[in-house]
Amino acid sequence: MKFYNFTLYFCILLLLSKFMIANNKNINNNMFKLPQFKLKGNISIEEAIDRRRSIRDYLDQPLKIEDVSQLLWAGQGISDPTNKFRTAPSAGALYPIKLYICVGNVSNLPNGLYYYQNSNHSIIMLTNIDIRKNIWEVSLWQNSIIKAPIVIIITAIFDITKRKYGERASQYVYIEAGHIAQNILLQAYALGLGGVPIGAFYDDGIKNVLKIPKDETPIYIIPIGKKK
Repeated sequence: MKFYNFTLYFCILLLLSKFMIANNKNINNNMFKLPQFKLKGNISIEEAIDRRRSIRDYLDQPLKIEDVSQLLWAGQGISDPTNKFRTAPSAGALYPIKLYICVGNVSNLPNGLYYYQNSNHSIIMLTNIDIRKNIWEVSLWQNSIIKAPIVIIITAIFDITKRKYGERASQYVYIEAGHIAQNILLQAYALGLGGVPIGAFYDDGIKNVLKIPKDETPIYIIPIGKKK
């Protein structure tokens, strides 16, 4: 009987350990699975459009990881898994845009720079260093970047769209970035947050801070936090 109990106990421990390893595997690889996004909120789209404003001052309070999940989904989440369509339109459904998020104060999420991987709604840690100050220094010292608990950076690989649309591609990519930024800002308002789209920065400076490839271009910086 004792042997049976010991064997049962050992098997339970083994199963639990396998379960824990499976669930922590992504974290060990610097990948953090985000909470499931919501498709219904407490604020109508009409109210969000009417009330959205550029917010530059934020409370010194952490955001929730659920906020991060919802904001990134609004910007570049997959809304049609069958066709891989996203939450914002893209010329030719080519999707040249990438989203990065600099985390400085989010509950249950280490500080650092992350890349949003929408295929499985997760973020991949690129560095565990809070680089908000570095971004601030190459963005004309705009204090909203330092004050915000998170900063979303929108970049694009123009060649992806250019292969199909030639010189017209640049217009399409910038239009797409605008769609994405507006989605993020409207979602921020719906979450009780505020943000501001920033276009004044040194391109090469942002590239160096993010350590992105030469063919990738920064387009927008969006600090987001709880508005004062």
